[in-house]
Amino acid sequence: MAGNAKTRIFAGAAYTKTRAGIQLRGGLFRRTPGDTAWQALSNGLPENVEARAFAVHPQNPDVIYAGTQDGPYRSVDGGDHWEKLGFPDRNAVIWTISIHPTRPNILYCGTAPVVLYRSLDGGNNWHKLPNAICPMHCEREGFETRTVRITADPSRPDDVYAALEVSGVLRSSDGGETWADMSAELFTFAEQPRYQSDIGGRHCGVCEGMLDSHALAISPALPGTAFFANRMGLFRSDDRGAHWHDTEIGRFSPLTYCRDVIVSPHDPRVMYTCLSPAAFSKDGSLYRSDDLAQTWKRIDHGIKCETTLMSVFVHVGDPAQVYCVTRAGQVFGTADAGGSWSEYRLPEGVHDVYAVACI
Repeated sequence: MAGNAKTRIFAGAAYTKTRAGIQLRGGLFRRTPGDTAWQALSNGLPENVEARAFAVHPQNPDVIYAGTQDGPYRSVDGGDHWEKLGFPDRNAVIWTISIHPTRPNILYCGTAPVVLYRSLDGGNNWHKLPNAICPMHCEREGFETRTVRITADPSRPDDVYAALEVSGVLRSSDGGETWADMSAELFTFAEQPRYQSDIGGRHCGVCEGMLDSHALAISPALPGTAFFANRMGLFRSDDRGAHWHDTEIGRFSPLTYCRDVIVSPHDPRVMYTCLSPAAFSKDGSLYRSDDLAQTWKRIDHGIKCETTLMSVFVHVGDPAQVYCVTRAGQVFGTADAGGSWSEYRLPEGVHDVYAVACI
């Protein structure tokens, strides 16, 4: 990885307890590929910071946003210092934060339980979107439905989608003022046995897997087309979420639990997806498509995921640099578009990891 000595890698984790009662360490961490260890960041961040989401400014990569357990924070110097932003609610656990693809002054973030927020001034101030009502399709005691991804269509700037875990997909056609539930057809998939899944004890029964949203991506090369990652695979809508169909990613991978899907910021035809056996597993793999998800090839050769692969990120300034992270804290990176990989394991005790970014 000699060609990316100035690259800064970020990873975020939560403080949680295992079923055996063991306390897991959270935090917001940074390192460069040449470092010998990760640095736990704290300057300006809340005490015992938990970071579940990142967003990097497309024009100034030193500006990075982090979603924490006390709202969104921002750094303008590559993570050296952080500032709390003007956010209306305290102790809001942010699960996703995103920058509008064509209007970078507009940002969105979402919480668990589901509340959506928008900033119109680059993140300085935020306001709640009161009409974004969670449909609560799959409630379960002890599990708060999460906003796991908010994505705007680059070709239709007022179309904004929110993926909810576990309650399907919402869409706004007016930039976030009003929202509609786009999950109706997801229920119909569960009428077929191969799309049925009920592992969470929710009242929605076998529909649960189709509503278990993990990510949603839209390419500027396909206006009005949304790619939706969930427990059952990778799905696609060509009519702004009105109808969905299975891309059948199992044709290319033996693993089909889809945790993340993104579009490269450098080439709108290139996409990446994280695939694993299940939410808690001992395997994972990273796939790349060069033709807008028509076909996929595995690119993470020579490395082994010990747990579920959770997130992938492409360097804003260099398409050859790609980083991904597993639930238990293995960060893998390539500086040559997948030709070779290096592992940067997070500190001991960090085992509930959700997000990775690089600048």
